[in-house]
Amino acid sequence: MKIKYLLPAILSLISLFYMEALEYVTEENILYTPSDNEYAKERCKLDIYYSKEFKDKPVVVWFHGGGLTGGEKFIPQELKNDSLIIVAVNYRLLPKASIDDCIDDAASAVAWTFHNISNYGGSPEKIFVAGHSAGGYLLSMLGLDKKWLGKYEVDPDCIAGLVPYSGQVLTHFAVREQRGISPLQPYIDEYAPMFHARKDCPPYIIISGDRNEELYGRYEENAYMWRLMKLLGHSDVYIYELDGYDHGDMAKPAHHILKKHINEILSSK
Repeated sequence: MKIKYLLPAILSLISLFYMEALEYVTEENILYTPSDNEYAKERCKLDIYYSKEFKDKPVVVWFHGGGLTGGEKFIPQELKNDSLIIVAVNYRLLPKASIDDCIDDAASAVAWTFHNISNYGGSPEKIFVAGHSAGGYLLSMLGLDKKWLGKYEVDPDCIAGLVPYSGQVLTHFAVREQRGISPLQPYIDEYAPMFHARKDCPPYIIISGDRNEELYGRYEENAYMWRLMKLLGHSDVYIYELDGYDHGDMAKPAHHILKKHINEILSSK
C-alpha cells in the first residue's frame, strides 16, 4: 500500500494518542462578576476545564439549563478530552434575581472569558458559546442584543459561534409566568431573542429535540427563528431536529453537532 494512503491514518493515530496523553485539570469557582451584590458573589462563579499544555485552543462557554429558576454549572462529559477548553458558568436565578440580572451575568461571564482565557491556553478568537434550554436562551440574548456585552466592552460579533440547545427564542416562559402569562401563549418583547434577530450576528446553530417530544412547541418556535434569520439574510444559520429525543435528553447527542461546527468554522478561517 502506498504511503500516501497510510499517512492520514497515521496522523489520526498520532492525534488520538496526543489527546489521550494530555493531562486535563479543572479550576473551580472562579468569581467572574464585578458586582458587589451578595447573591451575585454567591452564584457568579465558573469552572474551567483545560490542559496546561494548551496554546491558542478553541473555547466553549457552557450555560446550564433549569428554566432560569434552577440548575448548576457542570462540564459536559461529551466535551471532555477533545482539545477544547470548557468554561462552565453559574448565574443568578429567578425569582431571587431579575431577568436582567440573569442575562447580565451571562454577558459578564462571556466577557470574563474574552479578557482572561489566554491565561488558560485559549484563543479569544475561538470562543464559542453554547447552552441547554435556559442556557440557550441566555446565550441567544447576549449574542443578538449587543447592549449586554457592550456594557463590558465586548462586541458579540467576536464570538466564533452561538449554539443554543433547545433554547427559548420567544420571551422566556419563566418571565411570562412572572407576568401572569401562560407558557402556551406566544409572547415577544425585548426579552425575546427573536425580537433581536439580525443578519450580521455570529454563526447561529440551532439544535432542538424531536418536535413531538419537545417542551412547549420549542422546535416550532426555533424553526421560525431559523426561517426569520434566513429571510434577514444571515448566511450561516442552521437548524437540527434530533428525532426521538425529548427536551431533557437531547443535550448529549447535540454535543456532537457542536463539535462538528466548531471544526468547520475554524477550518474555514
